[in-house]
Amino acid sequence: MSDAGRSNLLIHEKSPYLLQHAHNPVDWQPWGDDAFRLAKERGVPVLISIGYATCHWCHVMERESFEDPELAKILNANFVAIKVDREERPDVDGVYMKAIQALGQQGGWPLNVFTTPEGVPFYGGTYFPPVKKFNRPSFSDVLKFLTKTWINEQEKVAKQGQVLITHIQNSSRDEVLSGPLDELSFEGEDKAVELYERHYDSLNYGFTFQPQNKFPPSMGLSLLLRHYNRTGSTVDLKMVEDTLRAMKNGGIYDQIGGGLSRYSTDYKWLVPHFEKMLYDNSLFALALIETFQVTQNQDYVDYANDLFQYIDRDMTSAEGAFFSAEDADSEGVEGKFYVWTQEEIETLLGRQTAGVAMPYYNVLPEGNFEGKTILNVTRSQKELAKELSLPESLVQEEITKAREMLLAVRSKRIRPLLDDKILTSWNGLMITAMARAGRVFGDSDRIVKAQKSLEFILKELRTPEGKLLRRYREGEARFDGYLCDYASLAVACLELYEAVYDPRYIQWAKELMDRVEEKFASEKGAYYETASDGEELIIRQISGYDGVEPAGNSAAAMAFIKLSVYLGSIDYLEKAEKIFCAFHEDLSEYGLNSSYMLQALHLYLGGIKEVVFIGKKDDSATEEILAQIRTGFFPNAIFAFAYADEVEKQDIPLLAGKTLIEDKPTLYVCQRGACLSPIHSIEELLLQLNYEDA
Repeated sequence: MSDAGRSNLLIHEKSPYLLQHAHNPVDWQPWGDDAFRLAKERGVPVLISIGYATCHWCHVMERESFEDPELAKILNANFVAIKVDREERPDVDGVYMKAIQALGQQGGWPLNVFTTPEGVPFYGGTYFPPVKKFNRPSFSDVLKFLTKTWINEQEKVAKQGQVLITHIQNSSRDEVLSGPLDELSFEGEDKAVELYERHYDSLNYGFTFQPQNKFPPSMGLSLLLRHYNRTGSTVDLKMVEDTLRAMKNGGIYDQIGGGLSRYSTDYKWLVPHFEKMLYDNSLFALALIETFQVTQNQDYVDYANDLFQYIDRDMTSAEGAFFSAEDADSEGVEGKFYVWTQEEIETLLGRQTAGVAMPYYNVLPEGNFEGKTILNVTRSQKELAKELSLPESLVQEEITKAREMLLAVRSKRIRPLLDDKILTSWNGLMITAMARAGRVFGDSDRIVKAQKSLEFILKELRTPEGKLLRRYREGEARFDGYLCDYASLAVACLELYEAVYDPRYIQWAKELMDRVEEKFASEKGAYYETASDGEELIIRQISGYDGVEPAGNSAAAMAFIKLSVYLGSIDYLEKAEKIFCAFHEDLSEYGLNSSYMLQALHLYLGGIKEVVFIGKKDDSATEEILAQIRTGFFPNAIFAFAYADEVEKQDIPLLAGKTLIEDKPTLYVCQRGACLSPIHSIEELLLQLNYEDA
């Protein structure tokens, strides 16, 4: 057990993850020059241990190893130990993750890398058990082996470190494999879709990219919707709808409190890894909203609103910004907060309500997870009503009642840890989702929530000089923002513009992306992950990998394209084109790793239709067209709107010179400098939004 009376230097940090280790007997240091200086003075190697607050296996390794006084003695005597929160420092995590992968390992967290006092890696792994198992050496054996190696084979260590550095530098350069712009076509999107189809699980839905686990493929689903919109392939739409429903009804989704877990440990979406991340829920919400735009099926509105209610209740700060995550564990047990026994449910709900709720949520005496039940849905309320010979309205009423009662009781349990730090890029994703929902669903309150979060970020995480910071917690804003922070927030600003048509959001996006150009540009056309005036690590990375969130370069491409339209700037368009060229091979051959960048490329290849709508106040025709624009799915178009008497006030170049024709609400569709004849109906608009190359 950690000694609550003893603390190490992490006690002065704000990160919940670092604070979790503040009372370990290990003499943890926070990342910084002081820690590496100490290693040089002592002549010992460094352990860089990287994780995050809601990481289950990080907790396991802490309990088994970092709380062990005997192991701590070995570690303290022979190493300088540094703890890093990967969510605060994705740059540090990215560099050392590459090192682990260069050693032939898959990577993951906790990430434990051993380096020289200069930070050069020479050995590492992920989770090390306290005794040898899982074909992994024990952590104490690793420490003893590396201590001997460090003392007796310095030359070997130096050589291994140099080999790793060279490999990392080469692989980082290989991230950027440029190609000509005129060779980019929808063929790359088609190939990505073929791969999705090949890996599709037609029985349980979703995609079988991992040997056992299934991760939410939300960015891929949004790409499939674009492919469907362009080609009319009903296979794409079916994959999207079936997968969204499987996730929403599965154990991966919290059936009582709402919100999506990090991933499913089985192919049936039943047993999740119970942690909930803000980015997963943001991207899932966007996929739900876009599927509603395509299908106009109200179910997807209900699903998205259910998720947002969870965010409002459990993941929103008093100031309106969004927290990062909730842990998988409570009371040291994974999933304990979320599971139920049949006896509990029968006692809580009473005979009638339990008689409906238990078959609906598949509650059985033996359970489905360590003797308890993870609630999940395998049939609709309509089907259940037929099965139970009850009116559907009664079944709906009892399910609603059961959910409310179970939520009230569950809220009294000991909750999992809330990682309440506020991260800029993750807030950008949720702002985007909420702004889109507000626009598409006609929900002004949802738009206000998105605006409130953006206002918080711009006030608390932006310096007077315009520099973004990465993390806010307990009054402290810290760490220089990364490319993903600037680009994600710029995309969020542009999404809010389309929700309320306030030109300030375009200006804020411009300021953010101008700073990207100033501080993150490379000679390769793509952008570095870190700013030129940021901390210098052993390599400065460029990436286009859309992993758990859109890559900074992917979001930057989307933001630059939209800004080029609003501001009439060929310069911004060329910046997006350079990003596409830099990741030419990924976009052409293996788009599974670039699902968001392919969405930006889809907009580009689809002609970037520039749509200006000039309306009349208090006019039913204006409101009808505006409503159809706001709810429709137009992934190859960018929209601007103003009332006729406010065009000049907007000061948006795209709107300049646009007026009512024949005193009617008027739509202008332009494309790369050429405009079609003004039109007055949504039907005519749909005809003009065709794809150049379908």
